[in-house]
Amino acid sequence: MASPPFPFPVTLPLAGLDRVRLWWLRALGPLARPLMRSRELRVALFGTASILASLALTVVAPIALLALGPILLGVPHAASDVRFLVMRPGLHRVARFWLLVVPGLVLATVFADGGWGMLAVAGAALAASGSRARRAAFAVGALALAALGASNPPAAALAMAHAHNLVAVLVWWSWRARVHGWHGLPLGAFVLGSCALLSGALDPVVAAFGGLGALVGGDGLGTHLAALAPGFPGAWGPRLVLLFAFTQSVHYGVWLRLLPEEDRAQETPRTFAASFAAWRSDCGDPVVVVTFLLSLGVALVAFADVAQAREGYLRAVFAHGYLELAVVAWLVCEGRWGRACPAR
Repeated sequence: MASPPFPFPVTLPLAGLDRVRLWWLRALGPLARPLMRSRELRVALFGTASILASLALTVVAPIALLALGPILLGVPHAASDVRFLVMRPGLHRVARFWLLVVPGLVLATVFADGGWGMLAVAGAALAASGSRARRAAFAVGALALAALGASNPPAAALAMAHAHNLVAVLVWWSWRARVHGWHGLPLGAFVLGSCALLSGALDPVVAAFGGLGALVGGDGLGTHLAALAPGFPGAWGPRLVLLFAFTQSVHYGVWLRLLPEEDRAQETPRTFAASFAAWRSDCGDPVVVVTFLLSLGVALVAFADVAQAREGYLRAVFAHGYLELAVVAWLVCEGRWGRACPAR
């Protein structure tokens, strides 16, 4: 049965993208066949290319990447969080999820307090079925982290800001059982890129491009140093800012491109039109429409004030990192990790 027409005019852009994609595959000639037939090879090559592109943008224009990445990709990536972590595993139909996980996430957002987020993680462990010992271990661990964070909230917020970008890579790596070792390519690129930034190996290149200069709108290096590397001396502060810019960009790529490819039974790729139809099927038109409207709203605010748009978005999705941890805990406790969502 065909889906009803979507209220926004998206058909033409998607058809255009599919034509470009077809042209590209024809241009590849015989090389296109293995890419079409092997999901692992396709994801590995695309993932590696996107990680290298993220590294290049981090070196050339890290402040712009930090400012514009959330504005352009933030809302769609948060919607992808909800789709693959809540809708696809069916947690939105489980009363225990609404009673023991959602309240903590809501309170974490309202008060910008990670302690509530860790309580949501503990609630997820308790709500899951499975081994009592495993559930208790996850719940106790989450409560211990909540207590530790309460003793030093700024340090806890800083740790979560950096760690949640790494969680996305862990989620992708663990999403399904691997037949070949192709996933080692993007993982290797990610690790090497992170080490190159943190060690200072790329400092001269960053300096040559002047990438750490201020961005118009007040969202410059000083703002990001205060948020992402407060108190770190010398070159370590800028390096942590660079590392965050890189890992955040990779984080977006995982949720928007790699996870949708992994979370299907078919080896062959979908068209853009089919991907959009699958999103509508998973989440429903209300969620899709709200995602479009919120994305547009953030973009419009950014025209007036880039820094305000970025900060407003980050404030609104404060709890999404804790959602990721909560669902990871839930699925691990239930023994569903590595086969997180039903195939389709």
